Amino acid sequence: MPTETRLKPSFIVRPAEKSDVEALGEFIEPFVENGRLLPRTRDELLDLTRHGFVAISGDTIIGFAALEIYSAKLAELRSLAVSAQYQGQGVGKELVAACIARAKSQNVFEVMAITSSEEFFQRCGFDFTLPGEKKALFLQTRETY
Repeated sequence: MPTETRLKPSFIVRPAEKSDVEALGEFIEPFVENGRLLPRTRDELLDLTRHGFVAISGDTIIGFAALEIYSAKLAELRSLAVSAQYQGQGVGKELVAACIARAKSQNVFEVMAITSSEEFFQRCGFDFTLPGEKKALFLQTRETY
């Protein structure tokens, strides 16, 4: 019985541009609807594109991630999303790598990710603690966002 061959998708990862904002809004909508991403206004999306990256297949956005730089010490990898049909094919890993490369180029010391997909981020080199056993702790002040 022949085994199924899964071809690696053809895609590129590039810095997000202001002209991507409308398509990006449409791209993230299903992730917002199922509670995987927070809703974003057009202005918020525009801000995320400053240090964001899109994965493109053909002329379609299939993934997005942004790096929010808080200081020379800390940045956050935010809004990582990959279209369902492209998950597990290296798109997310390439987006994370682009964000980490941006952090390194900006001489940022640490990058954090707040996620419900901890295994994915661990495969990308993230861990729960940093040297010296630093940990992020959170307190939720209300039931919903």
